[in-house]
Amino acid sequence: MAMTITRTHAHWAVAILLSTLLLTAPALWNGFPLLEYDTGGYLARWYEGTLLINRPLIYGLLLTANVPFAFWPVIVLQSLLTFWILAVVLRTHGYGGRPMLVFGFIAILSVVTTLPWITAILLTDIYCGLAILAFYMLLARSDQLTRLEHWTFIALIACACASHSATLAVMLLLAAASIVLTLFDRARLPRLRVAQGVLAILLGVVIVLGTNFMLVKRVAWTPGGFSMYFGRMLQAGIVNKYLDKNCPNPSIRLCALKDRLPDNADDWFWANKDFDALGRFAGMSAEMEKIALGAAAEFPLDVLTSTIEATAAQLVAVRSGEGVVNWIWHTYFIVKDHAPQLQPAMWAARQQKGEISFTAINAVHYPVALIAMAFLPVILIMGWTGRLPRAYGDLALVCILALLANAFVCGGLANPHDRYGARVVWLAVFTAGLALVRLYEQRAGSAAPAAARDVLAA
Repeated sequence: MAMTITRTHAHWAVAILLSTLLLTAPALWNGFPLLEYDTGGYLARWYEGTLLINRPLIYGLLLTANVPFAFWPVIVLQSLLTFWILAVVLRTHGYGGRPMLVFGFIAILSVVTTLPWITAILLTDIYCGLAILAFYMLLARSDQLTRLEHWTFIALIACACASHSATLAVMLLLAAASIVLTLFDRARLPRLRVAQGVLAILLGVVIVLGTNFMLVKRVAWTPGGFSMYFGRMLQAGIVNKYLDKNCPNPSIRLCALKDRLPDNADDWFWANKDFDALGRFAGMSAEMEKIALGAAAEFPLDVLTSTIEATAAQLVAVRSGEGVVNWIWHTYFIVKDHAPQLQPAMWAARQQKGEISFTAINAVHYPVALIAMAFLPVILIMGWTGRLPRAYGDLALVCILALLANAFVCGGLANPHDRYGARVVWLAVFTAGLALVRLYEQRAGSAAPAAARDVLAA
């Protein structure tokens, strides 16, 4: 028995090591953790002591604590959490005790999806997908979790929700869907489990308020919600339509600028001298909120149509690598100001030399993502009609709801970007892969043991 345990532990150790190497491979090849424009915003929060649009403090604290280690522990942590979550999902779907299978899944995902590119970057994107899986297991597979896993999943969901407003919004929509579903099938989705999932999300709200209070010494929410919505309406032409109708108006400062407003939200927020002169988000948040709400009230059909179009566009905007470029000057300046000792390694990295291209990568990632998303409804039907275990249908349903929620939040309420879609679409590929493995085993006559079948039927 001792030899069996030792061999099993060795297999797990090898699987964890190899998986971690794969999930950190882009950063290892780069010579430095991957950076994005938003990275600097997170890192600067503790040093600058101010709130910034969609940059909660909790992830900034993680980055700040790891400055002495050039941020490497951050991407190792992100990789280990990913391995752990996927291992638990596999175990609760009939594939427990197979460490090399977990590694096999991660190896395939590392080739055909964006997964290693979001575990190896200093951003919160990976936590959205991990929180979705944790939420699913907390509600649908709770009886297969250990007590430690149960409470750790709650903590993971809370921290993920606290790390980015968009992740919080996606999780709130999933919570709302779970509340509706429990009304129809309380036996499979008990209210207590739903309450625990909701509690985890609300704990994330508490973390945001608590860390913001620690930073600015007052109860405050991280800014950004209505500003992003204003940006989408600006890009859709609805802001101009509102200003044409309501200007001149001395209470609306944008009236004086309406003829030279850009038609791109990113240009307005990040490259517009008028916006800078008006005080950027601190100076314009109230007016942007007023205009966004006013435009929604006056042009509801335009808003509805553009929201549907933007949500649909976001649903298929899932290419890898958006933002992994070498002109992220804001992040470079933040590192220069607050972690100057890291500059030599940062500037020596391949990313800063412009040596990273995603053209060939997306020739694989993009079609795989679209095919996997199209396959999800098939898995749902097969799971709910008995062709696959019911748990597979449940997982597919959660992925469908998560993809739609993410598309609505990031596209319909903000503006479509490939980065926002890529952060969750790997879940579809994982779910499709899991279903294909199960179908292959069933066809080959080597389905999971009876104990596993009992677990999946529960």
